[in-house]
Amino acid sequence: MQVEQQRCKPSLWTVLPTDPNMTANDHKKINGEPLQEAIDRQTDLTADTTTPETSTENIPVGRRILGYAIRYLLPLILTVALVWYMFKKVDFADMMQILRDGVDYWWILCAMGISILSHVCRAARWRLQLNALSIRPPFMALCCSIFGCYALNLVFPRLGEVWRCTYISSRQHAPLTTVLGSMVADRLADTLMVLLLTVLTFVVASGAINSFLIKYPVGKGFVDLMGNPLFWILAIGSILFAWGLLFLFRKTSFVGKLKAWTKELWNGFAVVLRMPGRGRFLLLTLAIWGCYFFQLYVAFFAFPFTRELCSGSDLAFGLTPCLVAFVLSSIGMAIPSNGGLGPWNIAVMFGLAVYGISDAEGTAFSMLQWSGQTVMLIILGIFTMAYISLSRKKAADNTH
Repeated sequence: MQVEQQRCKPSLWTVLPTDPNMTANDHKKINGEPLQEAIDRQTDLTADTTTPETSTENIPVGRRILGYAIRYLLPLILTVALVWYMFKKVDFADMMQILRDGVDYWWILCAMGISILSHVCRAARWRLQLNALSIRPPFMALCCSIFGCYALNLVFPRLGEVWRCTYISSRQHAPLTTVLGSMVADRLADTLMVLLLTVLTFVVASGAINSFLIKYPVGKGFVDLMGNPLFWILAIGSILFAWGLLFLFRKTSFVGKLKAWTKELWNGFAVVLRMPGRGRFLLLTLAIWGCYFFQLYVAFFAFPFTRELCSGSDLAFGLTPCLVAFVLSSIGMAIPSNGGLGPWNIAVMFGLAVYGISDAEGTAFSMLQWSGQTVMLIILGIFTMAYISLSRKKAADNTH
């Protein structure tokens, strides 16, 4: 482990090559660069490999505790609260009866297999981005970084993304900031896919969604609001007003930071548009989200009540109900929770309720599907730990 840490911080002489024939004046410049600037550049390279933990040393203790509470305690509280709300609406005995009778668990196993394929596709997509940055880890290491990322998110939400970047950075002796930057386009592509799928859902299933919403006072008010031209006039006016404020205060530090953040996001996405293999990036993005969709769709065949939704062409053989549940669950995953437990389940229940599935049936479906994915991630997490341990042992043996 100490050997790896030393390799992560290249020495000055790896950047400043020496030659016995060089004169004293030659040593003042390296490749036409003043010596002091070369030393400063080396210091910047070393700083790039600093881990996030060292950068928090100067943060006050109270602020650090608050940050940890928001990142880890708040998702746990949300998870518990949403699970309590979910089971409060459901007869637990009815749900268990549904799980005991009439469930074809082979379809759940099939969904787990499709989920693994989605992780492999995500690793392949990330490899394209890292290769464009001249970082070339083994494909299995990338797959395990994705497996470990989602397994860790079961316990510590959002920490998995940081861990996978840290793992690849230390393994390949690459600057951590560079590897973290590669995730910008990764997440922007996923966000764009959710937005496109949301628009598609409201196009193909707007009738069913509106029919479901108007059954409830809040839903009816929402539908009426969306159909009111005054609402859209006010919304567009608010956007123009906010744009005007930003232009008026464009020289303030807040607007400067906002512009810098927006520029960073765009630059991260623009890399994809310029890098080699951008066509494969698009295809792999479609493959990832296709796997996500079909792992939910095949689970429809595991239960009699969802299997009925797939029996007729009026609902596109179940593709439309699955799309509604899938998009709502994808949006629900934006809520920080442990492995999506709570918001993902409630979103799936809501999507199925649009097509007449009861709360008990929707809870049984969502809990079994979520449990299958969780068991799979735990197994993949154990596999990842074994792979990393064996890789380090092999690297240590090669150094002797």
